[in-house]
Amino acid sequence: MEFISEWLWFFLLLPVAALLGWVVGRRGGKLHSETQVSQLSTTYFRGLNYLLNEQPDKAIELFLHIAELDKDTFETQVALGHLFRRRGEVDRAIRLHQALVQRPGLNDPQRVQALLALGEDYMKSGLLDRAETVFSELVALDLSPLALRHLIAIYQAERDWPKAIENACRYEQATGEPMGKLVAHFECELAERHRAAGDAQLAREAVARAYEADAHAVRAGMLEGRIELESGHPPAAIRSFERVARSDPDYLPEVLPSLLDCYDAVGDLPGARAFLSEMCEHYRGVAPVLALTRMIEREEGVASARAYLATELKNRPSVRGEAALIDLALAEQADHAATLIDLKHITDQLLVRNPSYRCTRCGFGARSHHWQCPSCKEWGSVKPMLNYAVV
Repeated sequence: MEFISEWLWFFLLLPVAALLGWVVGRRGGKLHSETQVSQLSTTYFRGLNYLLNEQPDKAIELFLHIAELDKDTFETQVALGHLFRRRGEVDRAIRLHQALVQRPGLNDPQRVQALLALGEDYMKSGLLDRAETVFSELVALDLSPLALRHLIAIYQAERDWPKAIENACRYEQATGEPMGKLVAHFECELAERHRAAGDAQLAREAVARAYEADAHAVRAGMLEGRIELESGHPPAAIRSFERVARSDPDYLPEVLPSLLDCYDAVGDLPGARAFLSEMCEHYRGVAPVLALTRMIEREEGVASARAYLATELKNRPSVRGEAALIDLALAEQADHAATLIDLKHITDQLLVRNPSYRCTRCGFGARSHHWQCPSCKEWGSVKPMLNYAVV
């Protein structure tokens, strides 16, 4: 960890060193003392040498010395504030950047740079209300994409979804970068809020906006299905849940229990079997196989169900499938029951210890589903694991 930390410092400070080197060169013609120019140059190269030798603390002290020798240079003072912030001295960074913002005679690019640095100081210190004020002023002045990004992060933290949506749309207009996926998640957060408050109509409207932002929004389909199911409309819920499964089969285990309940409610078991057979062709996990096995058990008996499951597990081995096969063997009262009970116990323990969901971005494992990964904060990246899908 120490080695990684040192190299992290190196890559963080090297751009600062380059900036200060440029400042030294640019200021050389303006300083009145050749001795002062020489002192700045010597100090700069000593600092760069410390960086190359992985001695960031000594390098920082020398760069602070450069800034003290050249107090009038705007770029140097901004860089000094960044160094304070990276060292955890956020209060010093705030004071320095506040002074820069208030300095008379700044041109527009300098004012934008100073405001951006001050807003980042406030974010680092957790003063989100002040950071919001600064970034809002900056957006009004320059429509800065980075300031918009910071505002989106602030409104996410505050769970102010309308403002998060507004600024995500402004960011897309300013940069051309698609933000539909993110906006769809924000709209779904609003839909969840309305659903919890018992307002199904407002929840539906938010889901519709989520689809407008991202036509393939899986979360919107899941929400839509649950809203329709809770409103007593199982046929509409079936359409929504099936849309989710066909759009992204990885989420089939999330919708399958509710979908099967809907099929039971409308009495369409042939439709349920046809859909499960379709999913067995497109989904590599064991979830639809287990659901079909239970249907076969009810309609044709344990022996047929066990034979079907044993055949399917040859092509898609699964711990959960093994557990289901053992259950069927026990129900059939086959030989070696004691051995099967032992195997059942071991298999259950394996299932308990393994996560059912994993983030496709950072690998975070979880026992329950999260729309935003608790580890890397990516939206929509936590998905059911194929071998541990629960239905």
